Amino acid sequence: MDFHVSKTVPITLKMVIESYEKVRKGGKAAGIDEQSWEAFDKDSMNQFYVLWNRMTSGTYFPSAVREVEIPKKDGSKRTLGIPTVCDRIAQGVLRDYMEKRIDHLFHEHSYGYRPLKSQHQALKQVKKNCLQKAWVIDMDIAKFFDTISHELLLKAVEAVFEEKWVRMYVKRWLEMKIVNVKGELAERSSMGTPQGGVISPLLANLFLHYAFDKWIEQNYPGIMFVRYADDIIVHCDTKEQAEELLEAIKTRLQSVHLNVNEKKTKIAYCSDYKRKQKYSNVQFDFLGFSFQPRCSLSKFSENKSYTTYSPQISKGNSQKIRDVINSEINWRNSKLEIELIAKILNPKIRGWINYYGIFGDRGLRRIITCVDDRLIKWIKHKHKITSIRRAIKMLSSIKESRPFLFAHWPYKEYCYL
Repeated sequence: MDFHVSKTVPITLKMVIESYEKVRKGGKAAGIDEQSWEAFDKDSMNQFYVLWNRMTSGTYFPSAVREVEIPKKDGSKRTLGIPTVCDRIAQGVLRDYMEKRIDHLFHEHSYGYRPLKSQHQALKQVKKNCLQKAWVIDMDIAKFFDTISHELLLKAVEAVFEEKWVRMYVKRWLEMKIVNVKGELAERSSMGTPQGGVISPLLANLFLHYAFDKWIEQNYPGIMFVRYADDIIVHCDTKEQAEELLEAIKTRLQSVHLNVNEKKTKIAYCSDYKRKQKYSNVQFDFLGFSFQPRCSLSKFSENKSYTTYSPQISKGNSQKIRDVINSEINWRNSKLEIELIAKILNPKIRGWINYYGIFGDRGLRRIITCVDDRLIKWIKHKHKITSIRRAIKMLSSIKESRPFLFAHWPYKEYCYL
C-alpha cells in the first residue's frame, strides 16, 4: 500500500526544470511511450507544469520501464531499464532532493555517483592504499542491481528520511512494472532496482552504505577500503586477514540478501621491490585499470630499475579502444578525407587521454599509436602507395603542417612520427 501524503509535496517548478537540464545530457534511448527528447522539447514548458503538478499533489505514477539487453565482455547480457523522458526528470527531482540531505552521511571512500567525487579519486586512493597494505580483496557482488531487497532498501530510506512523500515515490519506482525484451508487460519482483534509472545509483549507494560501509567501519575499524558503487576494493595486511575478512563479508552480504560473485572475486598480493614473496595472483582490475607489479626506472640513476605496484590501462580496455579505432572508421574507404576521420575520432581520443593517461603514458601510448598505424595503412590504400616509408613521410608532412588535426598529435608521448 502506498504511503499516504497528507499535505502538498515541497517540489518547485524550478526543481523540475533543473532536473531536466541535468538528465537531458544523459541517455537518448526512448522509453515505452517512444517519446524522444526532441519531441519533449517542442512542448517542454507545458510538460514541466504537468509533471510538477502531479508530483506536488502526490498523483505522479511512473510508467513501466522498457528493458533492453546489453552484451557483456564475458558473453553474458546485462539488462538495462529505460524509463520514459518524464520519469527520468521526475527521478532526477527526487534524487537531487535526497542527495543534498544524505550525501554527507556516506563514507569518505565511497566515490561512485556522488557530487565532487570521481573515478580518478577512487583510483588514486587505491594506489595509495596498495603502498601501505600488501593484500587486496577485489570484490564483485553478483547481480547487485537485480538483487537489492526492496524491503531493506525502504528501511534504509526510512532511516534517513522522515518525509512520507520521499518514501512513497521511492516505493513507486521500485515497484513500477517492466516491459521485457519480448515486449511483454510484467510485474517487478520484490528485488532489484533497474540499471539505467536516474535514481538507481543513489539508492544503491544508500543500500551499500548500511550493508557494507557502516558494517565494516564498525566491525573492522582498521580496515581500509574503496568503493565505487558496487565495485569494492578492500586492503589488508596479511593473506590470513584477507581470507578471514572475505568470509566475514560473504556472511554479511548474505544477511542482506546479496552474494559475492565467486568467479570475479579474488585476493591479490601487491608485489613490489619490498614485497618479494611468491604468490600466484599479483594482479587485480579496478575501474578500467590493471594494478600489478611493473618495472620502473629509478629517478636517481638512469641505469637502474625497480619493481613498483602500479596501475595502467587494463588489457580488456586496451582491446576495446583498438576495436573502436578499427570499427568507427571504414578504413577501406579511399574516398574518405582525413579531416572527417579526425572529426570522428578526436572526441574519443581526448576521452581516452583524459581518463587513462592519469597514471603515466606507457600503456596508453601503445594503444593511441594504433591511430597513426591505421592512418598510415589508410594513406597507402587511398594513394595506392606500396612503400610504407612514403606513407609515413606523407603522414608526417600532414602532421607538420597541421599539428593539431588529431587530438593526440600535440602530445609527444602519444606519437611516434
